[in-house]
Amino acid sequence: MITKKSKDAARQKRHYRLRAHLSGTSERPRLAVYRSNKNISAQIIDDVKQITLVSASTIEHGNKVAVGSNLEAAKLVGTAIAQRALEKGITTVVFDRGGYLYHGRVQALADAAREAGLKF
Repeated sequence: MITKKSKDAARQKRHYRLRAHLSGTSERPRLAVYRSNKNISAQIIDDVKQITLVSASTIEHGNKVAVGSNLEAAKLVGTAIAQRALEKGITTVVFDRGGYLYHGRVQALADAAREAGLKF
């Protein structure tokens, strides 16, 4: 039987495996995605300095999205993170899908960030 705990443990295992190969630098920070059942968030992180440079989430004030429109919410977060990154002078990033499949909301966020001007 597959439980929430075992699914999350498998995702974390995939994430650790991914993180062994990718890291964010000052020139090319890491765009990390976290997806929950209701929300999605993204951060641009400089792993050398260990600081978050930019973040965006569906939990923020002003993100009014209808219930059940998770793809639309992910697109809004992707556009917001790209705009904030470009304001700070960040143009290229390394995409960290966080152990999630590159499908659905994660893909929608990535595509929206690319369309808004981020390169990865």
